[in-house]
Amino acid sequence: MATWQRFEEEAAWLAAEVRARFEAHETHVLATLRKDGSPRVSGSEVDFRGAELTFGSMLGAVKARDLRRDGRCAIHAHPGEGDAKVAGSAVEVVDPAEKRAMTTGTEPPGDFHAFRLDLTEAVLTTVDQEEQLLVIHLWRPGQAVKVIKRR
Repeated sequence: MATWQRFEEEAAWLAAEVRARFEAHETHVLATLRKDGSPRVSGSEVDFRGAELTFGSMLGAVKARDLRRDGRCAIHAHPGEGDAKVAGSAVEVVDPAEKRAMTTGTEPPGDFHAFRLDLTEAVLTTVDQEEQLLVIHLWRPGQAVKVIKRR
């Protein structure tokens, strides 16, 4: 797994494009796993803090309970110019100083859950209008960006 910074180091252009999709809108879709293994989707906001992609939730929220039980998740950026997704494992930040450093000022009053994402992949999907192709850029840690084109 990898930090956001590693993604930037290994695939700078793609990381910048994916980040731009996430920064273009405030709310995105977080997919977690329920206790029975079925998917749950929830709204979520993300932030880029230092080397990390971070996100949070209200205390006791079901998405936080899902992530504490099984950190595997994916976050889909609000659709727009291109379709961006990241996946990996959420790691809860519990150290008070580290959690304060992640605070954006938009958190709900009181305490909250804070997570950082250990990335296993990032995907950017666009359409080449001229060639009428779906173009998928896939990054995984330690691998070159794979480009898949589909008609």
